[in-house]
Amino acid sequence: MSEDGEDTTQVLRLDLPEAPTVLIVDDDDLVLARLQELVTAAGYAVRTAGTGEEALKLLEKSAASIVITDLSMPDMNGLDLCRRIRAHVWPGYVYIVLLTVRNEEKDILAGLDAGADDYLSKRTSAAQFTARLRTAKRVLALEYSLKSALEKKRQMAMTDALTGAYNRHYFTRHFGREMKRAQRFGGEVSLLLLDVDHFKQVNDSYGHGVGDIVLKRLAKVIAKCLRRDTDWCARIGGEEFALVLEGTTLAEAGLRAEKVRQTIAGTSIETPKGALHITVSIGISGLEEFSNREFATVQLLLEHADVNLYASKARGRNCVTLPDSNGSLEIEEPRDRRLKQVNAMQGAKS
Repeated sequence: MSEDGEDTTQVLRLDLPEAPTVLIVDDDDLVLARLQELVTAAGYAVRTAGTGEEALKLLEKSAASIVITDLSMPDMNGLDLCRRIRAHVWPGYVYIVLLTVRNEEKDILAGLDAGADDYLSKRTSAAQFTARLRTAKRVLALEYSLKSALEKKRQMAMTDALTGAYNRHYFTRHFGREMKRAQRFGGEVSLLLLDVDHFKQVNDSYGHGVGDIVLKRLAKVIAKCLRRDTDWCARIGGEEFALVLEGTTLAEAGLRAEKVRQTIAGTSIETPKGALHITVSIGISGLEEFSNREFATVQLLLEHADVNLYASKARGRNCVTLPDSNGSLEIEEPRDRRLKQVNAMQGAKS
């Protein structure tokens, strides 16, 4: 068993979502017809090509997982086709079988060196040929399983396990990239920092299980409020979420934040303890408020949004606070002044 409680051997038990497509390449129509009959009977989808160039065009149009090619063909032989296939990047692994009447060791080694996975004689029985196809399918299933496992690990590394939203690591990394892009090419990026009001009371009164249900439901409600593909949400800690709005001014962010606040306030969350209603407080920051945009950082935008979030809490919660229109926090402002603002409202946030 792995440390996270999952049996890592399960990756070997995964199967392909569908039968592989087999591309048969041979300049002999009779051979093509016979091989197509065998492969189709084995349950695979089949395409055929009479030359190596035709085969490459078919692969580029719609990739096949298994290629069975004759060794001796005019213009482009089987070895050259193997090399061309291996030189290209495909969506998945392409398993190559060389089919020929040549059985000498030097020919077999040349085929394997060119990139072939298997080497079969044209005198091979139908039963052995079909068995080799099953071997190819097992190899492809293993590759698919390993890719699936790696993708799952990648998703886990950037996703909050409870809510399914992005996690803080993803937020820091990708928000930083979006800011740099906006700083370099122009445009706006706004940040909404959202915190559930009186969430501690939810946990204390109903238990952490109900609190988890609330957070899961909240993440789904927020996701529905983010209508553009460029907008995204991350859970950055406890009951706190960050919403990143690309190409959005502070005024626009304020309108979006108010829409999010109203939607959440009007949502009934069903739990084993009954229906609950929650509210959120939101603080906003963005590149627009900085006089020296090139020096803005993820941490500074977080600090500015956090100050405005505390202001929302101090104003009675369930509201939105934008940067002060009479004088936003500037990049040159000493950090201790911002901390004084935070400390003055300490205790308001809970």
